Amino acid sequence: MDPDRDDAARLRRGDTAGLSGLMDRHQDRLFRYLLRLLGEEAVAEDVFQQAWLQVAERISSYDGTRPFGPWLFAVARNLALDHLRRRRPESLDDVDEPVAPAGGDSDPLARAVARERSGRLADALAGLAPLDREVLSLRFEEALALPELAEVLRVPVPTAKARLYRALSRLRGRLLASLQEMILELCGQAKIEPEDIYEATAVGNTTMAHILLGVRTWW
Repeated sequence: MDPDRDDAARLRRGDTAGLSGLMDRHQDRLFRYLLRLLGEEAVAEDVFQQAWLQVAERISSYDGTRPFGPWLFAVARNLALDHLRRRRPESLDDVDEPVAPAGGDSDPLARAVARERSGRLADALAGLAPLDREVLSLRFEEALALPELAEVLRVPVPTAKARLYRALSRLRGRLLASLQEMILELCGQAKIEPEDIYEATAVGNTTMAHILLGVRTWW
């Protein structure tokens, strides 16, 4: 038997061990999703706790023939969107820069390397609107298939697909803008004309472009 469905059945009978089992399997994924959607660790923690309370209270509404994960995320999503609407009632499609969670105490060099590799992507994601961050997180971080994504968002599959495409398009635009800023910064430091990089890229001379962009790693 599916352990999620087994634990949901136990919780439905009043056995709190069922809730513990569900939390053990899903708490990390759920908190990561809420942090991505809400952007603030303290707020995500609060909504995370509310979500599990609602799971315990509403477990009788869970259809045991369907996967538990999408149902759980839908419960949490409703709470998160309620919070976002109270904080910013005008539109959840507007951009609101989230507060980045504090890093751990890992080696400083390892942190520097990690920032170098993922900083621009993280910045681009952080600059997206909450609903764009949400759909990207569900699809790529939580690896939900399109039908599961649609179930969490409570929309038809074509609508979920369209929202995902829109979020990817906006993310791509931010990454391109970030790359352009980096090129201009490098050109100023290395006394290279920006047109040299753009022309090299346009005519397919990727080797030259890579060399020029690689100047950054020499300092």
